[in-house]
Amino acid sequence: MLIPHDTRIALDTVVDLMNTAPESEPPPDGTGDGPEDGLADIPALYAFAERHHISGVGTLGAKDLAAVRDVRDRFAEVFAAPDPRTAADLVNRLVAAAGTTPQLTDHDGYDWHVHYFAPDASIADHLAADCGMALAFIIVAGEQERLRRCEAPDCGHAFVDLSRNRSRRYCSSRTCGNRLHVAAYRARRKEAAG
Repeated sequence: MLIPHDTRIALDTVVDLMNTAPESEPPPDGTGDGPEDGLADIPALYAFAERHHISGVGTLGAKDLAAVRDVRDRFAEVFAAPDPRTAADLVNRLVAAAGTTPQLTDHDGYDWHVHYFAPDASIADHLAADCGMALAFIIVAGEQERLRRCEAPDCGHAFVDLSRNRSRRYCSSRTCGNRLHVAAYRARRKEAAG
């Protein structure tokens, strides 16, 4: 599946945003004391914006933080959508609410690319428009099943499966995938020895 560079960056941003949610990773011991919100405060929101090179952020406040958390929740609904029609409806509402205004730009040393958000848009509208359009690209391509959650029982992180045969099961083969494979290997050895 050929994905334009800008779309891939936006998909990475969606995934990172979703994985800041405290419920994106269940507590390992089942006590309900899961990880903290990765967007717990305004400095965390600034750090997220800087990490993803989100341009034109300006001064952020509590209203921006609440709006970005809402966008994060709406992206989670798209990932959980049972079918493409539902996912498309969710994306359409998200993008429309952001006041999408496609425009070509070549700022900050980047080649020409499309911004889907209006000039001077809030950070939440910026994310909703650009990242929503990236999700729209996946849905239009008939690839909604690539929007996944990690299958590791103690994880739940979001990821976009860009493998050729759509076979990726874990957010990271190095951590979750390897950990589960090692556990399965040890269980087989224990069973064979016992």
